[in-house]
Amino acid sequence: MTQEWKNRFLEFMEGTKTLPLTYDPFFKKLFNPDIYPERLSSLISSIIGTKVTVQCILSNEDSMLPSTSLLLLDILVQLEDGSIANVEIQKIPYTFPGERMSCYSSDLMLRQYTRVKSSKGSSFTYKDLKTVYTIVIYEKSPDACLTDALSDIYLHHGRIVFDTGIELKLLQEFYVVALDVFKESKYAKDINELNAWLSLLTAQSVDDLAALVSDYPWMEAICKDMSEYMYDPEEVITMFSEALRMLDENTVHYMIDELQKERDKAVAALSEKDAALSEKDSVISEKNAALSKKDAEIAALKAKLSALNK
Repeated sequence: MTQEWKNRFLEFMEGTKTLPLTYDPFFKKLFNPDIYPERLSSLISSIIGTKVTVQCILSNEDSMLPSTSLLLLDILVQLEDGSIANVEIQKIPYTFPGERMSCYSSDLMLRQYTRVKSSKGSSFTYKDLKTVYTIVIYEKSPDACLTDALSDIYLHHGRIVFDTGIELKLLQEFYVVALDVFKESKYAKDINELNAWLSLLTAQSVDDLAALVSDYPWMEAICKDMSEYMYDPEEVITMFSEALRMLDENTVHYMIDELQKERDKAVAALSEKDAALSEKDSVISEKNAALSKKDAEIAALKAKLSALNK
């Protein structure tokens, strides 16, 4: 472990810090739907604004997409009505731009289509498909979330609409949660279910948890479950090790992506220079042709003058 992570581990074991719940191993321990089905259901319900029930966790193995750079959490669940929700927590905002969000949503839609069509067989219709929710939680938000006009807005909902106002049921919806904006927002102190969950995810110290339980007594069970890991240091070490392994692995992917970007920029710059040189060569060739034409005209005039002088 790095010194930072050693300190975080020791501070948790000493009872002063919380577990970092935005990292996959810790989150899944306290939100496992097989053990605590109501917790993940409540979190997703508070984000999308509709009461839902998580039915099961789905495998990510059949995804057509690669793992996300600097991924902290990636959990895919099927809800009771058959709809699908994908929850992502991202550390660096520009590794999960809108374009990537669109691809993830499309991947969810195709996976649902394949599964439902296989189950329904010849009776399948497109009305059998349900909404897919792509939920991206940023520890550090992209610049688009950090404008003055959005300084107090930490939940953004998006869906496809038509500029003419026609109503068609399209099945892809997007939610962006900005944890850094939440921590600074004056509305973070409002008492509601969404703020309870976001306060838990952003809690750093035991004092933060005490304030959370004071506002939301029903959070006490989760805080108690977290504190019980103090009596199982081997399990905590395993969770920290797994979180670091995932972080290291995805850091490598991130570095490869960044080097690829630098290479592409260098190739593009060389192409621009080659194009500029080719353009210059073309101009020079034209000027040389013009000069050759003038030289030929001069030579013709000299010959004509020489003939007249004879």
